[in-house]
Amino acid sequence: MLRRTFIASAVLLATAAAAPSAFAFTEGKDADYITLEKPLAGGEGKIVKVWSYDCPFCFKFDVGVDPKAIPAAEKATGLKFDMYHLETKGKYGRAGTELFAWCMLRDKAAGVTDWEDPKSLFKKAKDAIYLAYHRKGERWTAGEEAFLKTGLDVIGAKPEEFAAARKTPEVQALADSWKPCYDVAKIQGIPAYVVNGKYLIMTKSIRSVQGFVDLITELSKK
Repeated sequence: MLRRTFIASAVLLATAAAAPSAFAFTEGKDADYITLEKPLAGGEGKIVKVWSYDCPFCFKFDVGVDPKAIPAAEKATGLKFDMYHLETKGKYGRAGTELFAWCMLRDKAAGVTDWEDPKSLFKKAKDAIYLAYHRKGERWTAGEEAFLKTGLDVIGAKPEEFAAARKTPEVQALADSWKPCYDVAKIQGIPAYVVNGKYLIMTKSIRSVQGFVDLITELSKK
């Protein structure tokens, strides 16, 4: 009887050791995440990435982390990935915000809601501007028109087409809806990932793709 009890206890301990801890992640600015004092508008049911075209770390995550982590996190949590462009960063921050908002609206009208879909106009414009800035050293010293041309050319759009579209209430509304992300960016910089509009992941705590996915999954249950 004693032997059977010992074996049962050993199995139970082994199982507990192998299982992930329900308290594997801790809250605090020097820990894994914090709870936002003011929830991020529109962030419920989402994994939101706050980013800027001229942020080198945003670009590195876009290339090396997001393609692996985000699909896995979406599958594990049922949350939808979204991206809020930070208009206060970069010489052409607002222009970029309006361009990306327009591309997203056109994507949605075409039934494309995955921002990593090769057919996504948003992805094409984002990638073109990212690569020009971070890989080719482009700074568009000729002005905003040159900046926009980088994104417009790759999606086959004319400057005059965007000039009219950017003034529409739809584009302005989506672009303006991202403004609250500035308050998130002030906390630790960007990229910033917010889960369910409430929990800001401290990016310095991310040690692996799987750890990132696990943290998002854990926060989605809170």
